[in-house]
Amino acid sequence: MGRHGTIAGRKASQDSKRAAVFTKYARAITVAAKSGGDPEYNVSLKHAIDKAKSINMPNDNITRAIKKGTGELEGETYETGSFEGYGAGGVAVVVDVLTDNRNRTTASVKHAFDKYGGNLGVPGCVSYMFDRKGVFVFDKADGITEEELMEVALEAGADDVLVYDDSFEVLCAPEQFDSVGESFKEAGLNPLEADVDQIPSMESTPTSEEDIKNLKKMIETLEEDDDVQKVYTNCTIDLYEE
Repeated sequence: MGRHGTIAGRKASQDSKRAAVFTKYARAITVAAKSGGDPEYNVSLKHAIDKAKSINMPNDNITRAIKKGTGELEGETYETGSFEGYGAGGVAVVVDVLTDNRNRTTASVKHAFDKYGGNLGVPGCVSYMFDRKGVFVFDKADGITEEELMEVALEAGADDVLVYDDSFEVLCAPEQFDSVGESFKEAGLNPLEADVDQIPSMESTPTSEEDIKNLKKMIETLEEDDDVQKVYTNCTIDLYEE
């Protein structure tokens, strides 16, 4: 399985773009709140709030985003979407977006692909190389052992536990995400990250330093775009490593 990068790499990337991440998560909360402003009865909203709290988004920001979604405050209308294509070196890339202007977002995403040697494709051109999975990331520095994590995860219905140098990743079916997450909570195990992501089932390894450099720049450019929620690749190389 491919992975999203080291714990340190993801933390550094997230910290350097804190304001942009706040904007992205606020949008996600607003969209989720359109189906109801109570997270106890709206699973999507609960997920969005949990992610926002995981990066210490102020409660006032969260409340304001919810009110925009429920119509208590005036706000923009967002739509979800995704783009697919190939980055430098033939690496498959999927870009999830949340936008109030589809034309602007399309132009920005296409520009990033073109500028760094990529090729924006048609829907379905690379998504077959990914599987939707619930993903829970645990930092080994938190003192969690593989044995205790494995016991809770498999009993809760998770599919697999992957071991890396600095972390563990637990994978499950999307429909099991809530129950697995609740089992971790009851066991006192707190993930660093938890979300339903696109996990590559087919991987690609760039063969030149130039391709790797361009891939990193393209991913960075895309992630800095307020309209982009997430970027997935099937690259075997850690694109967040300095």
